[in-house]
Amino acid sequence: MTRKILGAAVAAVLTATPVLADFPAKDMQGIIMWGAGGGTDVIMRAVTPHAEKAMGAKVVMQNMSGGVGAISVKYTYAQKADGYTLLMGAENPQLYKVMGLGDVDYADFIPISMLARGVPVIVAQSDAPFDNFREMVDYIEANPKTVKFGSTGPGGLPSVVNAMLGSQVNLDVTTVPYNGDGPAMTALQGGAIDVFPVVIGAALDHINAGRMKAIAVVDTEANPALPGVQPIVEDYAEYATYLPWGPFFGIWVKKDTPEEAVTTLQAAYADALDAPEFQAFLDQRGFTPMNIAGDEAQEYLDRWQSVSSWLVYESGLAKHSPEKFDIPRP
Repeated sequence: MTRKILGAAVAAVLTATPVLADFPAKDMQGIIMWGAGGGTDVIMRAVTPHAEKAMGAKVVMQNMSGGVGAISVKYTYAQKADGYTLLMGAENPQLYKVMGLGDVDYADFIPISMLARGVPVIVAQSDAPFDNFREMVDYIEANPKTVKFGSTGPGGLPSVVNAMLGSQVNLDVTTVPYNGDGPAMTALQGGAIDVFPVVIGAALDHINAGRMKAIAVVDTEANPALPGVQPIVEDYAEYATYLPWGPFFGIWVKKDTPEEAVTTLQAAYADALDAPEFQAFLDQRGFTPMNIAGDEAQEYLDRWQSVSSWLVYESGLAKHSPEKFDIPRP
């Protein structure tokens, strides 16, 4: 009788708690939030082979785009919390609540690695009558509603950057929406719009080829990928309240994943980020390495959510107030 009771108790514990024997004991699944060829996809496929070597196991990556990333988030959240399904994503889930796109965000996951962040740059037509941010503001004030700003819809990087810019200066411009960075930059080169905020990596080749010019880096310091282009805080120190800010790329697992899996994955991706080939990859595209995890990563995520949620809400782009979700003001 005693043996039966003990056996039943052990069986109950084994059922309730995932048992990990030498994690990883099998291949993992990497769910990439965006489509093939995009920034998230390219970064994950560049860093993961190095992590695979560190773990001695393969990560089978799958693109699962749609719903501004919500489809991949919901899929990963529906899987077991065992460390074998990795969410490879960007910043978008941190705006789901205020934008009315869903109730699940990165608070429901454990950060394995915040790999890198992109730095936004304000680009303009190559023959625009201004060469820096202050000159652009002066020109807009003298010519209201004549300057056309590109955007990619509510919650996208351009809309948040435009909201940030408008929080400190009067930008009486005409906003033109586009379905993605590519179409917007094509429109800029064709003269359909005058200005567009975009991540450095997406615009760098066009800038270097002279097809557009960089007006300012939206950061607290200059970026090595754009020598001679000043950070926006040099003209308006008030923007330091929001900075550094930009799109970010990272890897998460579902909350309650066993500690052994979490620590193994965190160590593997930390090693992978230090690989010289991956560092060179980031440098060439103007990305800033982060390499943070755990509490430090969560603090970054919370601050990003605070800054972005309040910017989109106060600019009229959000459906819900951040207060509804206890998101503090920055």
